[in-house]
Amino acid sequence: MKRLTYVLLCLITGICTAVAQNTRVTGSVISADDGEPIIGASVMAKGTAVGTITNLEGQFELNVPGSAKVLVVSYVGMITQEATVQPSLRIVLQSDMQNLDEVVVTALGISRDKKTLGYSVQQVGGDEINIAKTDNFVTGLNGKVSGLQIKNTTNFGGSTNVVIRGASSLTQNNQALFVVDGIPIDNSNTNNAGQLQGRSGYDYGNTAADINPNDIESISVLKGAAATALYGSRAASGVILITTKKGKASPTKKPVVKLSSNVTLSSIDTQTMPDYQKEYGAGYGPYYGASENGFFDTVDIDGDGTPDLLVPYYEDASRGGRLDGTPVYQWDSFVPSSPNYGKKTPYSPSLHGPNDFFETGVSFTNSIDVSGGADVSTYRFAYTNMDQKGTIPNSILKRNNASFTGTYDLLKNLKITSTANYTNTYTKGRPSTGYKNNIVSLFRQWYQANIDVKTMEDLYKATKTNATWNRKDWNNSSPAYWDNAYWVRYENYEEDKRERLIGYAKLDWEITDFLNVMGRYSVDTYHYLQEERKAEGSIAGEFGVGRPNVTSGYARLERSFIETNADLLLNFHRKLGNDFDLTALAGLNIRRSTLDQVYTSTNNGLAVPGVYALSNSVDAMLPPEERFERVGINGIFGSVSAGYKNMLYLEGTLRKDQASTLPAEENSYYYPSLTGSFIFSSLLKQDWLSFGKLRLNFAEVGNSAPALKVRDSYSNIAPISGNSLVTVPDTKNNPYLKPERQRAYEAGLEANFLKNRVGFDVALYTNQTFDQLVPISVSYVTGYTSKWINAGEIANKGVEVSLFGTPMKQKAFSWDVKLNWAANRNKVVSLYTDEAGNEVTNLQLGSLQGGVTINARKGEPYGVISGTDYVYDKASGAKVLDVSGRYKSSPENNKILGNVNPEWTAGLNNTFTYKNLSLGFLIDMQKGGSVFSLDMYYGLATGLYKESVGTNDLGNPKRDPIVWADADDHSKGYASNSGGTIYPGVQADGTPNTVRVDESNYHADGYQAKPNNAFVYDASFVKLREVSVTYNIPRPFLAKTRCLSAASLSLVGSNLWIIHKNLPYADPEASQSSGNIQGWQSGVLPSARNFGFTLNIQF
Repeated sequence: MKRLTYVLLCLITGICTAVAQNTRVTGSVISADDGEPIIGASVMAKGTAVGTITNLEGQFELNVPGSAKVLVVSYVGMITQEATVQPSLRIVLQSDMQNLDEVVVTALGISRDKKTLGYSVQQVGGDEINIAKTDNFVTGLNGKVSGLQIKNTTNFGGSTNVVIRGASSLTQNNQALFVVDGIPIDNSNTNNAGQLQGRSGYDYGNTAADINPNDIESISVLKGAAATALYGSRAASGVILITTKKGKASPTKKPVVKLSSNVTLSSIDTQTMPDYQKEYGAGYGPYYGASENGFFDTVDIDGDGTPDLLVPYYEDASRGGRLDGTPVYQWDSFVPSSPNYGKKTPYSPSLHGPNDFFETGVSFTNSIDVSGGADVSTYRFAYTNMDQKGTIPNSILKRNNASFTGTYDLLKNLKITSTANYTNTYTKGRPSTGYKNNIVSLFRQWYQANIDVKTMEDLYKATKTNATWNRKDWNNSSPAYWDNAYWVRYENYEEDKRERLIGYAKLDWEITDFLNVMGRYSVDTYHYLQEERKAEGSIAGEFGVGRPNVTSGYARLERSFIETNADLLLNFHRKLGNDFDLTALAGLNIRRSTLDQVYTSTNNGLAVPGVYALSNSVDAMLPPEERFERVGINGIFGSVSAGYKNMLYLEGTLRKDQASTLPAEENSYYYPSLTGSFIFSSLLKQDWLSFGKLRLNFAEVGNSAPALKVRDSYSNIAPISGNSLVTVPDTKNNPYLKPERQRAYEAGLEANFLKNRVGFDVALYTNQTFDQLVPISVSYVTGYTSKWINAGEIANKGVEVSLFGTPMKQKAFSWDVKLNWAANRNKVVSLYTDEAGNEVTNLQLGSLQGGVTINARKGEPYGVISGTDYVYDKASGAKVLDVSGRYKSSPENNKILGNVNPEWTAGLNNTFTYKNLSLGFLIDMQKGGSVFSLDMYYGLATGLYKESVGTNDLGNPKRDPIVWADADDHSKGYASNSGGTIYPGVQADGTPNTVRVDESNYHADGYQAKPNNAFVYDASFVKLREVSVTYNIPRPFLAKTRCLSAASLSLVGSNLWIIHKNLPYADPEASQSSGNIQGWQSGVLPSARNFGFTLNIQF
C-alpha cells in the first residue's frame, strides 16, 4: 500500500510539474501608428521552435514551454519586441523607419546592407510598380527613379526606351540590361530596319514585357559603372535588377492565398490628336492652277447635259472649297452599296471625325498567388491572365503568366531553390507606324475634313472591300494614296505569338557560419512568330523581303532564342575582432546564347487573294533574310569589401570576360571597380541627424562587340540561270575589334534627419565611353561601303537627387512625399579619322522623312536633329521671307535644330493616408529635349488644322481670295476685304514683310512655306502620370468573415492629364519604337487615358 501510494504521488507530482512547465499565454499585437490590430505578426517562444501568428483580430494564444521566459514578437516593417511570459499580454509594435530600406539587392542578385555601399542604388517596391495595370511593367517605373529615363511609344503593345544616365554608345544598344533573380534576360525587339528609320512597319515591343508585374517583389536600379561592374562587358548602360516574390514559411504552416482582379478602361487623350478645322473640304486648292468651278471637278454624272460638281477625292488634303452645304457628288456616291449611290449630298463637315475612329479600350487582369512553407521548405505558385482590347479597332493582346518557386533544405546547411516562369503572349492588330501605310498618318497629315469615318466603316462592313474615299477617279475605285481605314485594320493586320520560359536551379551550401557556396544554372528561351498580311486591292507599299512595293503579300518571321548561364559563387563574411569585418566573393560565369531567325515572304503578291501562305506566292520567293548567331562569354570575377566600426567601408571588384565575338588573340578584357563609403553620422552623434554617408567610386565596364562583326559572312541572293549565288554585306567586318569601354567616377551624399522623417540622396557622376564601334566609309573598289572600327568617345556627366519626407504624421493621418530629379549632359567628344586621314565630325544615325537627320556630331550632344533652318537678317536677327511671302530656307540642310536629350527629368510622388484610406498621385516631368513633327510638317500644308482657318489682320477669313486695292497697281496695297496671311519677318532688304500668302493654296503653310526648324518642338512636359485611391477593409470587419485576412479596393488612373506640353497635337514622349533613333514623330498613336478598378483579397 505504501509503495502504491508513493507511485501515485510521484505520478501526480510529475503531471503537476509538467503542467506547471507550460504556460498558456493569450494576448494581442497592436500597431503604434494607428492603434489597429496587426494580422499575421509572428509570436515565438525565445530559444524554442514554438510559435504562432496573430489572427484576423491581432490576437494570439500560445502554450509556452516552462523553459522559455521570453516571447519574441515581429512583423515586417516593425521593430521586433521581446516580452516576458505572462498569462495576458498587450504588445504595441513601432514602425522600423531606420531599417525599412537597409537591405537592397545589388549585382548578381546579392542582398547587401545599403549603408555599406559606395555607389548609387535605388530600389522600388513591386506594389509601387504595379499600381496601374499595363501591358509593360517598365512603364510603372516612370518618375520613380532619378536618372532613369523611360520613354513610352504610345503604340499598342509597343516598346519602351529605358536609358540610365544618358546614351553612352554611338551605334550599339543604349538600353539597360534586365536581370531577373540574378538571370540576365533578353530585351530585344524585332522591328525591321525601315521601321526604326521611320518607314512603314510595326512596333513589336520589347521582350522584357513578358515579365509579370504581379511576380515582382522589388526592382533595384543599378545606375553607375561601379554598381554594375560585376556584369563586365554587359554593364555599360546600367542594370534593371528584378527580384521576384518567394514563398515564406509561417508558424501555422497554412498557405496564404491572394486573389487580384482588375478592369481598366482606356480612351484616347484628345490633347494628343489634332484640332481639326471644319470650314473647308477636299483638295489642294489652286495648287495645280485655278479651275473654272473653283475647288471642284466637273463631270456630267446624271446625263442631263449639265456638268455636275464632284469632290476631288483623289486629293488627300483640305485646302478645297468651303463646306457650305452645296449639293455635290462625293466619294460614296460611286459605291453601289452606299445609301448615297448615284446621289448628290450636302458638302458639309463630317459628323464623325478621326477621333471617332478610336474605340474604348478595355483590359482584364486576374491573378492568383498561393504561397507558404514548412520547417524545411517554401513554395509559391502564381498565375496571371491579361486580356486587352486596344483603342484602335481590331487590336488584341492576350498574355498568360505562370510561375513557380520552391526551396527545400536538403540538409541543415544545404538548400536547393528552383524557379520557372512561363509566358504565352498573343497579339493581333498592332498599328502600323511610320510615314506610309499608317492610318494615323492619314488622320494627322493627309485627310479631308468632309470625310466621315462612320461612312468608311459602314461601307467596309457592307462590302468587305477596300471602299476607299481616296479614289483615283469617279469611275476608278482603286486607291490613289490611302486605303479605307477599316480595310487596313481588318484585312491588313499582323499577328504575333511568343512562348517563353525563364528559370533556374540553385544550390546554396553554408559550409560554415562565415563561408558559403552558391551554384546556379539558368535558362532564358523563347520562340517567336510574326505574320504580316497585305490584302489584294490595297495601295502599293513596301512589304516583305527586300521591301518592294506590292499590292498584296504575306510575310513571316520566326525567331528562336536561348541563353544559358552557369554561375558559381563563393561568399565569405566574418567579423575580425570588434572593429573590422571582411566580405569577399569569388565566382565564375559561363554564358552561352543562340539566336536563330528567318524572315521570308511571298514575292510580287498573292496568287490567290485571301490565302495567306508562303506557297501562295505569285513569283518564286526571294532568298529569306536569315540570321544565326552564337555567342559565348566566360567570366571570372571577385570582390573584397572591408568595414571598420560600421563606419568606414572599402570595396574592390574585378571581372575578366573572354568573348567569342572578339578576335581569338585579344578576346579577354578586365573590368575593375573601387568604391568607398564613410558613415559620418557615427561620429557626429547628433539628435537631428539620423544617418549620414559620403561615398566615392571608380569603375571601368564594357559593351561587348555584337556577333558576326569580326569575320565576314555571306548571304544568299536570288539565283541566276539556276546557279546559287552568295554575297558579302555592305559593311566590312574587322578581326581586330575590341569592346567598347566606359570609365566612370561618382561621388554621393546621403543624409536622413529627424528620426528618418526627412532625407536625401545626391549623386554626381561623370563617365567617358571610348573605343566605340563605328562603321567608317571605305572606297568602293574594296567591294564594301563601310568597315567596323574602334573609334570615338561619348562623355556624360550629371547630377541626381532623391528626396523623401513625411511632412505630417499623426495617429490616423500621414503625408509622405518623394521627389526624384536628374540632369545629364551628354557630348560626343570625338568620332574617327577616315582612310584619307581626315577627321570626321558627323556620324548620321538616321535619315528620316521630311529631310531631317539624327546625328552624332563632335562637340554636340548625342542625337542632334539636323536639317534646314530659317535665313536670318544679319542686322535684326529677324526671319527673312522671299518675294512670295514664304520663309526662306538655309541652303545648308545640316543646321543643328535641336537634340533629343532632356535638360532634366523629375518625378513627384505624394501619398496621403487616413486610417484605412489612402490617396496617391505621381507627377512626371521633363524639361527640354526636341522632337521633329512630320505631322505638323504635312498637316499644316494640307489645311487640316485650325491654324489654317480664322481671320487675318484685316478681319477677313484667311482663305478668302487675295484682293488688291488696284488690280493694275499693286503698289497701292491690298483691299480691305482681302484674304491671305502675312508672315512676320523681313524681306531680303531688311524691310518688314508685307506680302500676303494665299491661304487657299497648298503652298500656303507647312513644308511648302517653312524650313525644317519650324517643325522642331520643345519636348518638355508635365504629366499627371498616376492617381490611386485605395480603401483597405477594416480588420474587425474581415474578422467576421472568418476566412479573409486582408482585402482592399482601389480606383486607379494613369496618363490622365498632360498638364503642360509644347508639342501640338501629340504626346512628346511618343515615338516609332525603342532604340537610338528618337526625336522624330509621324502618325504616332494618341496617348490613352486609363481608368481602372482593382480588388485584392487574401485568405
